[in-house]
Amino acid sequence: MSYVIAVAGKGGVGKTTVAGMMVRWLVEHDKTPVLAVDADSNSNFNEVLGLDLDGTLGQAREDMKKGQSEGMTKNLFIEMRVNQCLAEAEGFDLIAMGRPEGAGCYCAANHLLTECMDNLADNYGYLVVDNEAGMEHISRVTTQHVDLLLVVSDPSRRSLQAAQRVTELAQEMKVLRGKAYLVLSMVRGEPSPELLATVEEMGLELAGVIPDDPMLAEYDLKGLPTSTLPLESPAKSAAFKVFDKVMAESDA
Repeated sequence: MSYVIAVAGKGGVGKTTVAGMMVRWLVEHDKTPVLAVDADSNSNFNEVLGLDLDGTLGQAREDMKKGQSEGMTKNLFIEMRVNQCLAEAEGFDLIAMGRPEGAGCYCAANHLLTECMDNLADNYGYLVVDNEAGMEHISRVTTQHVDLLLVVSDPSRRSLQAAQRVTELAQEMKVLRGKAYLVLSMVRGEPSPELLATVEEMGLELAGVIPDDPMLAEYDLKGLPTSTLPLESPAKSAAFKVFDKVMAESDA
């Protein structure tokens, strides 16, 4: 069974960037093969990782619902479409969940997709799932539980409250098998005592801080994959230290 790392947090806090750096950390530490899963309906994990996508699972689900699987069993059709959606790279692959475009019931298609994704996941040692703010997307993509949850937040109170809700939701849904950590991103200077006190009051375990990084903004503006930042980038260096810590503590 794969080791599942989920990354979550409200929009605009650097969640997908952290997920991309996590994929790179795993590859650079020979923890391969890795399957990156884009479970955010606003899909841009491929841009962070520098890959092109030929489709999403949402499109496959839509095609099956419209009856475009004629001439083959639905299982074979979904398996074929999942493989078509898989973008391959050195040490890791990427698949995007996407979202359904029409109305109606997707229960049968969702069941087949989940089954197929579980079979696909068995081929990988690690899964890195880039989620939206909630955790319900995990159960839509795979029945596997989360071994490590990284909740990304900027230093604002609203973002920290969202991180707290995500952590509590993961525990309530019983999808979390391992530990949950908070990762503070886009921090200017040292975190204030007030910020650290708020984190502690909310019951969040801080794994580390990723500083505001001009190099990250430059890569993003130029359309370069931010996961390929050099290690001298303050953001990437700090992120890798966070991953060193949480992966050592999880003994993964």
